[in-house]
Amino acid sequence: MTDRLSVLDTASLFSADAGSPTLVGGMVVLEPPAAGFDYAAMVDLIGSRLALVPRFRQRVQTVPGRLARPVWVDDAGFDLSYHVRRSALPPPGSRAQLDDLIGRLISRPLDPHRPLWEIYVVEGLSGGRVALVNKTHPVLVDQLGAVDLAAAILDTARTPRPVADQPWIPTPPPSAVDLVVDAVVDLAAQPTAAVDMARFAAADARAAAARLAGVAADAVRLASRVVTPVPRSVLTRTRSGQRRFATVRTDLDDFKAIRRAHGVSVNDVVLAVVTGAVRTYLLSRNEPVVPSTVLRATVPVSVRESTARPGVAATPSGRVGVSGPTGTAATGATVRSALVDLPVAEPNAVIRLHQVAWAMGAQLSGGQRVGADTLVELGRFAPPTLHALGARVARELSRRLSNVLITNVPGPQVPLYAGGLPVTAMFPVAPLVNGQTLAVSCTSYHGGVYFGLTADRDAIPDLADIGEALTESLVELLVAGQDANDGPESGTAAAQPAPVAPSDPQETR
Repeated sequence: MTDRLSVLDTASLFSADAGSPTLVGGMVVLEPPAAGFDYAAMVDLIGSRLALVPRFRQRVQTVPGRLARPVWVDDAGFDLSYHVRRSALPPPGSRAQLDDLIGRLISRPLDPHRPLWEIYVVEGLSGGRVALVNKTHPVLVDQLGAVDLAAAILDTARTPRPVADQPWIPTPPPSAVDLVVDAVVDLAAQPTAAVDMARFAAADARAAAARLAGVAADAVRLASRVVTPVPRSVLTRTRSGQRRFATVRTDLDDFKAIRRAHGVSVNDVVLAVVTGAVRTYLLSRNEPVVPSTVLRATVPVSVRESTARPGVAATPSGRVGVSGPTGTAATGATVRSALVDLPVAEPNAVIRLHQVAWAMGAQLSGGQRVGADTLVELGRFAPPTLHALGARVARELSRRLSNVLITNVPGPQVPLYAGGLPVTAMFPVAPLVNGQTLAVSCTSYHGGVYFGLTADRDAIPDLADIGEALTESLVELLVAGQDANDGPESGTAAAQPAPVAPSDPQETR
């Protein structure tokens, strides 16, 4: 049976700009044993876990003449050593050096003739630590219950779980004649597919968003006329195609304290912290920040709708039915893209927080948000999957409608291991989409909240300043929450957050 890409994924592949690839990924920091790091053992681990993610040994095969959507085929020449690459930082192996390396790695497109992923094993971090950096095309994660290879190599125990050692025998790829015949058969069986194929190549991204959200295209076109386009700023200037990357570690307890103090969600706190950081950055760059200043964020959220039917497979509209740990349908969920106006012009941090909470509540009024525990259980370990799905959703929105992509995905609050090595830090990597110059992603893990900032290398040369502003914005909300609970005489020492943004990866535990 032909395994054909969805309409949305096909549009994503064909419309991608080779000079500025849309890639998702992440970075984990590992604590090696005193005896040193065994690179060969790590490669063996990655190779053994490929059995859990068959898609990662497949490549995209186009159909001659583009008569139909491309198909997934086994890569008969699959070469693990091509996809897993060894690198090292020069002394001292600082976090800034690692961030710079990641920025350069995500600037390079993936080879479209091979499976669309790479993992870099980076040695030389201070303290003898090792980082695993992965980059993946979002089409590899085609439904909410899918598992990313970066997640498949992680375990909840120091002893790696056993994986059946079965030889992989690739299915021979179809010939050009077979591809054309299958395309004709599919088009005859589904004549509307021909219309879709003609439409996705030239359609505006908003039409793709309509399919993803399950909303009629006419409604989206009407909404696009009503929504005021965002003004051009440092966040919406022409991209260079090259990337910068920065990381910030914060403490989950700080976000929970703010949540309790103000009766909002952790996600609301994340958005408010980012809002405060961007406000500080814009002011430092002498960008206009006036009451009319708009920072419109694309915020992918996973919601459970009353009409969702558990067990339904992924559809072009974006609705999926996902299987829980027992193999039965756990939830019917949709990854919905919310457009939220963040109040960067508001100088009061508490007012900003409540304005953000109100705006998110209005966006989610049509559906029930899927809880953090459920998200973590989906596909065993959710963050790589949901960050990838969020990127797919966000890509379909016009640059006229949004300044920045912000993804926040809850992760496990128990220690994880890769080949027996403890994971001491976990940072997501978000893509830049549709002319934007900044993307912010965060994942919670084992008591920490880890931010990954992706930026256009030329448009935002001082990305580290935004990282520092994130910590300042968090402190501002903590102090406000402490004052609200204990009064002005309580002091603010207890409101200081746990150490953030350490200079070296060894301090991110």
